[in-house]
Order: sequence, then structure tokens, then C-alpha cells
Amino acid sequence: MEYKYLPEDFKSGQQVKWCAGCGDHAVLNAVQRALPEIAEQLEIPHSKFVFVSGIGCSSRFIYYMQTYGFHTIHGRAAAIATGVKVARPDLSVWVCSGDGDSLAIGGNHFIHALRRNVDLNLILFNNEIYGLTKGQYSPTTKLGTVTKTSPYGTVEHPFNPGELAIGAKGTFFARTVDAEVALTREVLLASARHRGMSVVEALVNCMIFNNKTHAPFAADKATRAERTIVLKHGEKMLFGAAKDKGLVLEGLRLKVVTVGEDGYTLDDVLTHDAHCEDTTLHGMLAAMKYPEYPVALGVIRDFAEPCVYDGEVERQVEECRQKSRIASMDDLLNSGETWTIE
Repeated sequence: MEYKYLPEDFKSGQQVKWCAGCGDHAVLNAVQRALPEIAEQLEIPHSKFVFVSGIGCSSRFIYYMQTYGFHTIHGRAAAIATGVKVARPDLSVWVCSGDGDSLAIGGNHFIHALRRNVDLNLILFNNEIYGLTKGQYSPTTKLGTVTKTSPYGTVEHPFNPGELAIGAKGTFFARTVDAEVALTREVLLASARHRGMSVVEALVNCMIFNNKTHAPFAADKATRAERTIVLKHGEKMLFGAAKDKGLVLEGLRLKVVTVGEDGYTLDDVLTHDAHCEDTTLHGMLAAMKYPEYPVALGVIRDFAEPCVYDGEVERQVEECRQKSRIASMDDLLNSGETWTIE
């Protein structure tokens, strides 16, 4: 690629209208930093990027990107993005959606895009609330949370997006935190390299309606060091400021241990295999909750499934084209019985 893109090439210049302090700002920053690297590494020209969104605060994302974009309707971003990718498999298609948009009204489209393994990159902004419509609880709101629509506390158990994505046969799932811009850029690069459906859950803060919902494990760098674990393929599952805590598997459960205590050594600590076809351990990692466990960040699952929906559709169309006797409208009109009116 002759021209080396810069983050400025992907900034639309429109005024960003999210609230001051909203975590979406940091994700936007990370995306605009990542795209030049994605363009260079995968040799994707600027004109081949498309961003599709649904409805919600995060769905304003496309207005701030200097790319092609499509602001769709509530919950339908993944479905419309699927159509874009099938019609134009040469495009790099990105979906921006919130926890309400994708997991409530858009839940079916979300799980079936994963099941089909469409080659999309979906960024799931999770602030555990409906922000645009002023503070109703969402499918990821914690049990018991008081909101505009649950004044006595929610009585619904929330979805864990990672468990949902992996349970729907997702081939790629990663998680990041808004404050970790470098980590977000890293998982976006991995998402772009993955062929098939990619979901990146971005834990973002809503200052107005659900402030500090992720603070118990993500409040600051020191807190994140002790209460989250950044997973990297091929590396030991270690965390903590001194990297002295780790995850081991005892029976059918994960356990947090301290290396050097109670007889546990570095050899006992699990090594992360993001590429494994079996989803068992990936599901367990995605499901970990603080305070019993550290919250898993980074690329949790990255399995190279050979069957990709849009690729298979393209292959079938080409096979039919090669076998068909019809190559034009004239061929079609004259392909059956014909007659002449005198």
C-alpha cells in the first residue's frame, strides 16, 4: 500500500456529542488508532471500510468515522451488516452496537450472525444500561440495580455477553475496558485478522445513568492489575501487580492461586490457548466475575473455523455461474419456450 494512513484519515470532523466522560470516547480513539494499522497489515484501502450501527448512544459512532456508514434501526445492525458483507465480500464491515441494541431487541440477529460465522467485526459497547433513552435497565444490568424502570431493583438475571457469544458458536470473542486504549487497539487488530464473526465487548462507563458500574474491577490501573487478567495466547494466565497470581484448573472449576504458596508453582498455572476448537475453557474464562475471579480481558477465543458464511455464499454463486447456461438477460428470456406473435 503506497499511502500510509493516519488516525486523522478516519476522523469525520463532526462534533462528538457523547457526554463528557463517556467511555465511548476512548473506544472511538482506539478504533481510529487501530484502523491505519489494520489497513496496512491487511492491505485494505480506506474506501473498503464500512461501519454499520443500530440505535443507542454507541450507534452514533458512524458519524464520527470518515468511512462509509449506515445508521440502521434498533437491533438490526448485525442483519443489515450481514447483507452488506454477502453483497460485497471485499469490504471490511464493522458493527457498532450497545448491550440493549444487540442483546435485547437485536438478540436473534446477534446470535444468528455468530452461528452463521459471518465475517463481521462487532464492537459491543456494554455500559449495562439504556443511556440514549435515559436510564432503563438493559439485558446486562446487574441483578438488583435500581434504574428508571426498576425503582425497587431489577429482578432479572443479566446476560454475560461472552458466554452468549461463545454459546452461540462464536469463533472470536475478546473483551476490553474503555480506559485501556492500547488493549482495545490490540484486540481490534486481532478481530480484523480473524476470518469469521468477531465480537469485541468494550466495557464502557455511562457517567449519567450508570456511573462506575465497572469500577469494582476497573476503576484505575492499580485496581485493574489486581482484579482483571489480560489473556494472551500461548502465555501463562497470570495477573496481579507482581504477576504472582494465576488460574489453575481443579476438577471442573477454575481456581485463583498465588504462585509459591500452598504448593502451587508456575507449572501449575494454565497456559492460554485462544485457538482451541473446544469452547469449555473459553466459556469459563468469559464467565469469570469479580470478586471470586479476575475479570478476563484480551482475546479469549480466536478459533479459525474454515466455514465462513459469506465466503460459502460467494463460492456457491460462482459455482452456479460457471455451470449456468444463462449469462445475460437475453439468455434468460430465450432460455425456455418462446414464440413469435405475428
